[in-house]
Amino acid sequence: MKRVLTGITPTGIPHLGNYAGAIRPAIEASQTPGVDAFYFLADYHALVKCEDASRVARSRLQVAATWLAAGLDIDRVTFYRQSDIIEIPELCWLLTCLTPKGLMNRAHAYKASVDDNLAKNNEPDEGVNMGLFSYPILMAADILIFKANSVPVGRDQIQHIEMARDIAQRFNHMYGQGQQLFVLPHEHIAEHVATLPGLDGRKMSKSYDNTIPLFEGSERDLKNTIQRVVTDSRGPGEPKDPDSAHLYAIFKAFAAPQQSQEFAQELRAGLGWGAAKERLFELVNEQIAPMRERYHELIAQPQIIEDILQAGAEKARQITRPFMEELRQAVGLRPATLSHAVSDEKKTASKKEPRWVSFKEDEDFFIRLLDPAGETVFLSHPFAAPNEMGQVMRALQKGQFELQVVENQIILCADEKEIAALTQEQGELVRQYCLT
Repeated sequence: MKRVLTGITPTGIPHLGNYAGAIRPAIEASQTPGVDAFYFLADYHALVKCEDASRVARSRLQVAATWLAAGLDIDRVTFYRQSDIIEIPELCWLLTCLTPKGLMNRAHAYKASVDDNLAKNNEPDEGVNMGLFSYPILMAADILIFKANSVPVGRDQIQHIEMARDIAQRFNHMYGQGQQLFVLPHEHIAEHVATLPGLDGRKMSKSYDNTIPLFEGSERDLKNTIQRVVTDSRGPGEPKDPDSAHLYAIFKAFAAPQQSQEFAQELRAGLGWGAAKERLFELVNEQIAPMRERYHELIAQPQIIEDILQAGAEKARQITRPFMEELRQAVGLRPATLSHAVSDEKKTASKKEPRWVSFKEDEDFFIRLLDPAGETVFLSHPFAAPNEMGQVMRALQKGQFELQVVENQIILCADEKEIAALTQEQGELVRQYCLT
């Protein structure tokens, strides 16, 4: 069964764009057979972005109520708060102790802050706290503690999943004694998730103050906000271009294909913007009104939410408690009665197995084969995209590759691609390690 994990940072009130772009597709995905879904409130991450304690506290309640009101099946998924899983910060420290600072220096968010400071002639690290600098390690801990296979993210978060893989590989190599303690996670990019325009046509975002409320407020608040969606100056009876209309883009995110086609035709036939906004309000409100009612019921009874989150935390810790104990043992944090195990580990160190590892250098991605001593057998050709590298990596790990002799070289091929040109010696090692 594939384990999928998604974090939701509680730093504000969810809006219509959050629902269409993240909440609704995630809930639908959790109902897919063969998926073990984990959803959590990333409240430790919220502290990096928000120093307003009351806002964080309120947002935790609002975000949890939103997901529950939107139909998250707590019997089917594991739904919890990050801060209730004490093994996450403990693992974060273990990972911090082996993560090179240079890896964190390359994190996009940190580099953007440094670049912004330099452009303003400030000190490079002005305003940068250790939470911002090292939060990719906390994100790695979130993922690795649950052995998640797939992490749905936007393209701007791909680097963090790559870092989690790199950190996991370092830990496995240093402490695994030939075993893969951590599952290597892979990003899942949802190509067709709706990104809604806001009131002014830009991406709907709290940063732009152009959002449409989801459950906060009343039906009238929703209607009044939709009336503020910016449109062009064409009046009733004048043909309108639905493809360039922000209002139509929002309508499509909530309508069936046939409804969207009919609405587009009416706009081309001269439907007035006022009537069009009324139609949009009716469509959206019909879908979210029952959820809005449930949301306000939950907000009024926070103990229900707390009980659900505590039950989710206990369910989650049935996984994290024993795994964390295994990790403590691996790094040497053992009871005194097990101290003799150190010598046994040294005896078995020679039993480490060869392994495939992936990494990023500059803008390219590479795969290499390490021998049991951790030495590089060979380095692959560069890959331009992480998903291409990941597909090849999975084929190699399953032994799904060929060694073709071409003149004096051996060509390693996988997934119908040439991966590397090997010497005779390298080719023999690949055969020895991976085909026997």
